[in-house]
Amino acid sequence: MFRPGEHTMQRAYGLDVPRTLEEVCDPRRLALLVYDMQAGIFSMAPGLRSVIPTVTATIEAARATGVATFYVRHMSLPPGLMGVSQLRTAMAWQRLDDVSAVSSHFLRDSPGFQLIPEVVPGPDEAVFDKLGMSAFAGTPLDMVLRDRGIWAVAIAGVVLEIGIAPTVSHATDLGYVPVVIADACGSADDVARERALTDIDYTHMSLTTDFETFRSLLERSSRTGAS
Repeated sequence: MFRPGEHTMQRAYGLDVPRTLEEVCDPRRLALLVYDMQAGIFSMAPGLRSVIPTVTATIEAARATGVATFYVRHMSLPPGLMGVSQLRTAMAWQRLDDVSAVSSHFLRDSPGFQLIPEVVPGPDEAVFDKLGMSAFAGTPLDMVLRDRGIWAVAIAGVVLEIGIAPTVSHATDLGYVPVVIADACGSADDVARERALTDIDYTHMSLTTDFETFRSLLERSSRTGAS
């Protein structure tokens, strides 16, 4: 994890190259991605509810400092429209041996598909729906971020070891700097969580922080107008 103030912004080839969390937390170049805060996920794993206050506080911090905020929701198709990969995944998650027994838990507009009541997108925030794990796969997210000149994405939500980790990896492949707000990312399995965080940190392609540090740096950047 980089520490605030450890380096200064590098300049080369006409580009500003941020190296520290402090440099990345510029509200003009950073977006917040709120991942899969859906009723169906919390009903399947009630233990995830402990992360809700930190996620909502992260959203409020982003709003207070003008950070563009986007939400993603996991969507499933009716079984008759699912492909091989979706059917295999559904069988694994639903612990089924018979593919004909697969059901769809996240149909659009079903109760489980909806965001939880604690997470209500504002009028200047957007929601994208996805079929896969990465928030960038099959959604307009990449196009929207590039059009706004954003090159860093902070991530909060659930579940870290299932969907957030692939999103972080995909973000780096697309040229973004991901910022994982660890205590605002819920997990269903502690061992899997630690493995995911270790893998994320190992690449040195992303940043990991906590909510209080993130909020403090956003506020500082907003006051100073740092680029």
